[in-house]
Amino acid sequence: MPVRDLKARTGNEAMAEAMRQINPDVVAAYPITPATEIVQIFSGFCADGLVDTEFVAVESEHSAMSACIGASAAGARVMTGTSSQGLSLMAEMLYIAAGLRCPLVLAEVNRALSAPINIHCDHSDTMSVRDAGWIQIFSENAQEAYDNLIQAVRIAEHPDVLLPVMVTTDGFIISHGLEAVQLLPDAEVKSFVGRYQPKYSLLDTDHPITVGSLDFTDYYFEHRRQVAEAMDKARSVILELGEEFARRFGRSYGFFEGYRLDDAVIAIVVLGSTAGTARVAVDALRNQGIKAGLLKLRVFRPFPARELAAALSNLQAIAVMDRSDTLAGTGGPLFHEVRSALYDLGSRPRVVNQIYGLGGRDITVEDIQEVYMSLHRLAAEKESLPPVQYLGVRE
Repeated sequence: MPVRDLKARTGNEAMAEAMRQINPDVVAAYPITPATEIVQIFSGFCADGLVDTEFVAVESEHSAMSACIGASAAGARVMTGTSSQGLSLMAEMLYIAAGLRCPLVLAEVNRALSAPINIHCDHSDTMSVRDAGWIQIFSENAQEAYDNLIQAVRIAEHPDVLLPVMVTTDGFIISHGLEAVQLLPDAEVKSFVGRYQPKYSLLDTDHPITVGSLDFTDYYFEHRRQVAEAMDKARSVILELGEEFARRFGRSYGFFEGYRLDDAVIAIVVLGSTAGTARVAVDALRNQGIKAGLLKLRVFRPFPARELAAALSNLQAIAVMDRSDTLAGTGGPLFHEVRSALYDLGSRPRVVNQIYGLGGRDITVEDIQEVYMSLHRLAAEKESLPPVQYLGVRE
């Protein structure tokens, strides 16, 4: 087991250190709160000669992703970072990156979308591009953000995948919060990610290729289906690389993580940093004799519907916690995915949605305990609940 460097770091610092150890060929970026610090720190590594990266300071996030796509098409290993409106400004190019099968890696710090203007955490930015063809991996804390970013490089560049990956952290909660993070030795990270060997390159004039071709009715459908097939193949790649990471470094990762779920009667499903708060609530309720459990989803795209349904099938009632809203009047995006995954079960748990924490509003242990207690009453058929509730909002 490699010796680790353990000290207090913010999530942004942890992601920047992962980028330094990965040593990408090109990073093109534009600053935006609360993700600015990631590429700011990394630009310092470039200036100090600690990496061989070509750092491109551009005039917008749209330009940043455009430059990343061009560099990736030329055969470079490419990374960037952004947040919120920056991700929205990239949106046009995000679809193009996936469609062109560019294995980019993006450090995305979750922040609410305007309006009103807000710089704090929710998941509306990431969820707004959930169908752009990018693999999406959520992190509970800075350690996971560091580990996920390293694995993301291998996932994206796998020959069966060749899709871009975004690794997300919750803005300010993780990005600026200090916690103990264990860095792996530089040589071990270098060995794990390996050397990128692109299948094609625009600079290989002996083997010319076309990039960005015009597809009408003749081939567009086939090319879009190829992206869907690659996303499906990413499932096994994510699991295999998670197992390899565990063998080499002792930290295990899959599609999701269950907490006291095996014998649970009620549970919540959650993304990101709220999982830590939920564990405290679960332990407190267990001490009261209530069989509460937790499922923390790590991989949102590709969505692990079959595996999630198997993990939740024996429960009586579930609350899906969404830190974003579709504004469709039918609940949040995670709720839709989970409820759909459970649809074909012969006997389904009752599923409700709790939308919470928009714009960075705090979620407390007491808030989550009340969600569990409402599930407890629902499971006992002592209470009926509306399918969608807004937790902590002032009506």
